[in-house]
Amino acid sequence: MYLPLPVLHLAAFILQVSAKSFYDNPEQDPLPPSHESTLEELHKKWDFEWAFTGISTFAHLKNVKCLTSPHQPFDIGIIGCPFDTAVSYRPGARFGPRAIRAASSRQTSFRGFNHRAALNPYTTPFTILDCGDIPVTPFDNTLALRQMSEAYLELGSRTTAINPRPKPQPQPSSTSFSFSAITQQPWSRPKLLTLGGDHSLSLPALRALSKLYGSPISILHFDAHLDTWHPSKYPSSWSPPNSNPQGDLSDPASFNHGSMFHLASLEGLIDNSTSVHGGLRTRLSGSDFSDYADDDQAGFLRIHSDDIDDLGINRIVEMIMQRIGTEKPVYLSVDIDVLDPGLAPGTGTPEPGGWTSRELIRILRGVEGLNVVGADVVEVAPMYDAGGGEATALAAAQVVFEILTSMVKRGIGEMELGRESGSGSGGTRGEEQGTKRDEL
Repeated sequence: MYLPLPVLHLAAFILQVSAKSFYDNPEQDPLPPSHESTLEELHKKWDFEWAFTGISTFAHLKNVKCLTSPHQPFDIGIIGCPFDTAVSYRPGARFGPRAIRAASSRQTSFRGFNHRAALNPYTTPFTILDCGDIPVTPFDNTLALRQMSEAYLELGSRTTAINPRPKPQPQPSSTSFSFSAITQQPWSRPKLLTLGGDHSLSLPALRALSKLYGSPISILHFDAHLDTWHPSKYPSSWSPPNSNPQGDLSDPASFNHGSMFHLASLEGLIDNSTSVHGGLRTRLSGSDFSDYADDDQAGFLRIHSDDIDDLGINRIVEMIMQRIGTEKPVYLSVDIDVLDPGLAPGTGTPEPGGWTSRELIRILRGVEGLNVVGADVVEVAPMYDAGGGEATALAAAQVVFEILTSMVKRGIGEMELGRESGSGSGGTRGEEQGTKRDEL
C-alpha cells in the first residue's frame, strides 16, 4: 500500500517522540558517579512536601518541642493544648489540635501568599514554629491548670528570633502598662497561638500574659456564649462548704469552659474597659438578665450574632477597634462555635444562628491593626463533623492563618518603626531561620 510522503514523515516523528518520555527515563541513564552529596544538593532534591505528604504539623512548619528546647528562639509558636475535661456538654476537643493541623496541610510556604495583606506569613523574616503540644493530664483539672499556666509562662518568656535580646522576665502585676516601652524593643517576646482544646485554656494563657506584660489584657472574644458565667450558674449541691460565693479555685469545678473569663476578671487579668464579645446568641440562666450583670462586671462590650444583619461587618469592625484601640495588648480568642453549626458542626456546644466563616474572616481581617500578643482557636471536636469530613477543622485552620497574617503584618510595621528610631533589629532569613521548606 502506498502512503503519501507527509504521512510517512508524521509516522516517523510519532515513533521518535514515543521512544522518549517527557522526562528522561532514569532507568536508561547511567547511575550518577558515586560521591557524597552536599547539604545544598540534598535540600534541593528532597526538602519538598506536597500538601498530602510529611509529618502533620501546622502548615508544614518546622516542629520543635519548644517546652524542652529552651535555646530555640522563635517569634510565633503554634502550640497545641489537647485538654477537654472542663466542658459542660460534648467532649472531644482534645483531638482539636491534631485535626486543625491536618486541615492546614494545604497552607504552605510555596502557596501561602495572603492577597488581602499582600504578604506570605510563612516566608517573612519571622520564625514561626509548630511547638508541639502541652502534655496536659486528662485526670486532674487542678493539675492541668497548673501545667498549662506554667507552660504558657515558660514559652512566653523565651527569646525571639527576629529581635534576639536577653530573655525577658515577667513583670510585677503592679507595673503599669507602657506600650512605648515595648515598642522600643519591637517583638521582644514570642507570641503563642494555641490550638484547642476546650475554652478553659484561656485562663492560664491570660495569667501568663498578664505577668509578662505587667498589665491586664484586653480580650477580643468570638463565641456563641458569654463565658463569664458565675460558677454557681452550673448548679451543684456538692460544692465545698464555705467556698467563695464569687467562685474561685478552692472548688475545682469553678474552672470550666464557661466561667474562665469570670475567674480571670476576679484575678484582675482582664482590662474591663476595652474587651469585646462577638457573635453571641446563647440562652441565659434562670429567668432574668443576671448573666449580663455578671458580664458587665467583667467589662465586656456585647455584639450579638444578629447584629451583623442590622449593623453590617464594617460597623462591627469599627465598634471593636473603637473599643480596644491599637496599643493595648490583646488576647484574641476564637471559639469555633461562633460559626453556625450548619457550617461548623464539629464542636462541643453548638448553637444555631451563627455567623458564616466568611463573615468571621472578614471581621478578623478588619481588626488586623490590633496589638495581638496571644490568641487561641478552641472547641474543635472533629468527631462531630458530619460524614467524617473536616469542615470545622478547615474553618479553624483558616482562622489561624488569618490571625498569623495579621500578627506578622503588624510585626513588620513595628520592626520598620524600630529601625527608623534606631532601636530595632532586622532579623535574618533563610538558613539561620531554619523553618522554611518548599511545599505545594
